[in-house]
Amino acid sequence: MGRELLCLCRVEARRLIWLIGMMFAVILVFQYCEFPYGNLLSSLFSAGKASVGGNSSFQNGDSPSQSVSIGNMTNLIDSNSHSTYSVHERANTSNGRDSIPKDASLSGKNGGSNHSLGLDKDSSPENLVKLNNISSENNGSAAEEAREPEQRFYQTNYTTDSDFSIHKIEKDYNTSTSEHIESSDAGFASPSPAVPPMNSSPHVASPPLSGKGKNSSLNRVPKVNKGLELPTSSVVSISEMGDLLLQSRASSHSATPQWSSVVDQELLNARLLIENAPIINNDPNLYAPIYRNVSMFKRSYELMEDNLKVYIYREGEKPILHQPRLNGIYASEGWFMKLLEANKKFITRDPRKAHLFYLPFSSLMLEETFYVPNSHSFDKFIQFLRNYLDMISAKYSSWNRTGGADHFLVACHDWAPAETNRIMAKCIRALCNADVKEGFVLGKDVSLPETYVRLARNPLRDLGGKPPSQRSILAFFAGRMHGYVRSILLQHWENKDPDMKIFGLMPKAKGNKNYLHHMKNSKYCICAKGYEVNSPRVVEAIFYECVPVIISDNFVPPFFEVLKWESFAVFVSEKDIPNLKTILLSIPEKRYLQMQKRVKKVQKHFLWHANAVKYDIFHMILHSIWYNRLYQLNPR
Repeated sequence: MGRELLCLCRVEARRLIWLIGMMFAVILVFQYCEFPYGNLLSSLFSAGKASVGGNSSFQNGDSPSQSVSIGNMTNLIDSNSHSTYSVHERANTSNGRDSIPKDASLSGKNGGSNHSLGLDKDSSPENLVKLNNISSENNGSAAEEAREPEQRFYQTNYTTDSDFSIHKIEKDYNTSTSEHIESSDAGFASPSPAVPPMNSSPHVASPPLSGKGKNSSLNRVPKVNKGLELPTSSVVSISEMGDLLLQSRASSHSATPQWSSVVDQELLNARLLIENAPIINNDPNLYAPIYRNVSMFKRSYELMEDNLKVYIYREGEKPILHQPRLNGIYASEGWFMKLLEANKKFITRDPRKAHLFYLPFSSLMLEETFYVPNSHSFDKFIQFLRNYLDMISAKYSSWNRTGGADHFLVACHDWAPAETNRIMAKCIRALCNADVKEGFVLGKDVSLPETYVRLARNPLRDLGGKPPSQRSILAFFAGRMHGYVRSILLQHWENKDPDMKIFGLMPKAKGNKNYLHHMKNSKYCICAKGYEVNSPRVVEAIFYECVPVIISDNFVPPFFEVLKWESFAVFVSEKDIPNLKTILLSIPEKRYLQMQKRVKKVQKHFLWHANAVKYDIFHMILHSIWYNRLYQLNPR
């Protein structure tokens, strides 16, 4: 009896070992094929590790700090809950330029071969990433600390917040610039939607033919993820914004797509080529001091020109969709819509070839169509957009693949952040109301220039101003008393000093000549916020070749990812308004002349043309959207 029991136990043990072996083999097959649970083993064996820029990693827990090299940055990563970054630029070698990745084929200009952006099958993006110089003018070092708290997206089966404080909208879009409509004081406050890292697989899976079925739901609960922590103070300085942008670039955070696509690999390859851009010296079309990194910008712009494809959803009826408004202070969204829809170079009719997807609605027409005066409600706005996205997601697989992370919108109305901060949280949002403390995500969202176009058939009318030697006015401002900042400005400076021409509304004159005369004859033009952080005066100052003085705490200036605003503009904290003249007089004449020269150099990036031209505002908006999308992808 004992022997029989022993034999039976041995047989059962063999069966158990065989069963465990079969289960292990099945897991390995799943791992190899990269099925939805294919990362099970790697997650088990690599617990406690997280990827940092390519093939670098840091340990969680109490292990010692270690030095991680990301391109030209050396990051000292502490292993506890804080990550301390000590960033050092390394001098470029190899005859003045970084080496280009061996297997990364070029597409387009700059002496490269005219091949596609597809990665060689043996190339691994994380083994190729090598950042170019962070700044073309900064050769020193900087240290910063950042904690990344867990933040989460709103659920996309959201509820609507209707208790916003909405100021009266005045709809006379043909008034003088001194009567600008900077309308709402929408009192919404939402956490910055941080986005989880994208893992784009080297194996390209075939997407579903349509968005119908289980993947078409917009009610999928987004994943919890980590994002950048804003400074605890109430004001984020322009230098702190630069630090946040750098952190964002070092830690890509876009949602993992439902399935991979060849376009993801094309974008990753473009990013590698940009990060290894050859050093540019004395380009006649690009004045290096006004850019964060002129070499990377030039390479990125060229790759965009040669490769970017955008799909525009044709669904939707006018006037909210496909009907641009080309004049007034919200004209930026209309001009962009008009020029992109007429563009044959960037547009594709095949969504499978698209790197980006444009949602062509007008935030201005949304307000004019649905807003009920004194209702203080955005319900109808959000319901319209929700229905539009439901229709898109049911008809197309593109929205469902990324949850909207490769989709973008261009909206200039003050209320656009409130309308989109939940239902389009993952999208790249080009917003005029770019408030870093009110949900604008540096590194994902784009600050859209607010341009006041008086005459749609001639947007360049009255361009330019007097040379510096003939500008007799130290500082100038005129406008309606929207918001608290302008009231403080006039309280301290209206009719107080002959050098400071600070007014409320100016007397009307034919062709707005009184206002234009002051803009064209002033050294510094005061760009004080209204109800929101944005103001058309920022672009106006550049238009009239006047150095902008931006008084708007937490405002992210346009094209922040590319332009070095400190080189041609003055930023004054709202609390320093009483010291405004002292601050301006403390700027040496040589420095003023340098800044005014740079204003003239940067001006071309803020001009609308009936037919888009190289480096104009249309191309700059599209470039910032393209550029931010590149850095949302995370090579693995």
